[in-house]
This record gives sequence, structure tokens and C-alpha cells, in this order.
Amino acid sequence: MKNLRSYTQGRKEETEQSATELTKKIAAAYDGKSGAGIWMQILSEAEKAKRAGTLTNEEIDEFYAQFAPMLDEGQRKQLEGVIRRLKDI
Repeated sequence: MKNLRSYTQGRKEETEQSATELTKKIAAAYDGKSGAGIWMQILSEAEKAKRAGTLTNEEIDEFYAQFAPMLDEGQRKQLEGVIRRLKDI
């Protein structure tokens, strides 16, 4: 059996990997597309995952930390709203 430290470290690495993969998939899927459509699709997919229990608040935070630097101030504020909405699910 793993000790608590190795278990939590392993879980953190899994979460970071999941957020990184999600960020890469979203960036590739929406390259060159309009902003409104992107936000609606991100929110829709994330809501499905959150309701299914496959997306945690920690993963949402990791996604924000990786994706936010690619956005301008207005887009970051929109993303913050999406993040708050998802965490309330």
C-alpha cells in the first residue's frame, strides 16, 4: 500500500496531466474559431463532465491556471465566470 505522501503526490500529477491535456485539446479544437462558440462549447463539455463526476474543482483550477495566460483581460473575466459556474455544480 502506498503511503499518504506518495498517494497525494501521484494524484496531484494526475490532475496536472489532466488539466494539461484538456487545455491542449481545447486549444487545438478551437484554433481560429469565434469566441462565443468556444465559450459555449467549453461550458457545455465541462458541465457534462462535472455532473458525471469526472471533473473536479481542483482540475477546474488547474485548467484555469494553464489557460488564463493565453487570454486577454476580458476573456479572463469571462473564464472566471465560467469557473465559478462550474464549481457551483
